[in-house]
Amino acid sequence: MKRNLVKFGLLSLAAFGMSGAVRASQNATDPAVATAVVQGPLKEVWRAYTNPKELNKWMVAASAVDLRVGGYMRTSYKKGSDLTGPDVIENRILSFDPERMVSMQTVRTPDRFPFKEAIKKTWVNLYFEPIGKTKTRVTCRMMGFNTTPESVQLRKFFEQGNQLELDKLVQHFKKK
Repeated sequence: MKRNLVKFGLLSLAAFGMSGAVRASQNATDPAVATAVVQGPLKEVWRAYTNPKELNKWMVAASAVDLRVGGYMRTSYKKGSDLTGPDVIENRILSFDPERMVSMQTVRTPDRFPFKEAIKKTWVNLYFEPIGKTKTRVTCRMMGFNTTPESVQLRKFFEQGNQLELDKLVQHFKKK
């Protein structure tokens, strides 16, 4: 199933059936949480997420990062992208604490992204926690969901997509 998930640089909605249902154990407004333990030291895992050369090795085909409050992270899954076309995802950096946390809000999506209104109300906090000297726990908390059908579908979309992204990071460090 995972190989069918990448589309728009995110996920294919059809790959996991967008019914819009939320599991009984959670509310539609709860954060979507994904977590993974990466076999790499904190400094290297932070760099893998915040340095364009590293991002391009495991997550996207092209990226640019201006790591400052008000800065951006632009990404594209299209090889050779100039990061200005219809394939670009742009996140504005809301806050960060080096090697601990970065908070971002999506301000631009690929042209074909289906949840353009709902995503405007969300943001993501990524937490980086050392586990000894050789492992790092990365936790992604996406917040700002509401009970509208579009927001419920967006939440389900990113529950899958954010975990897939963390799994790719884990795999990247296993190859090192």
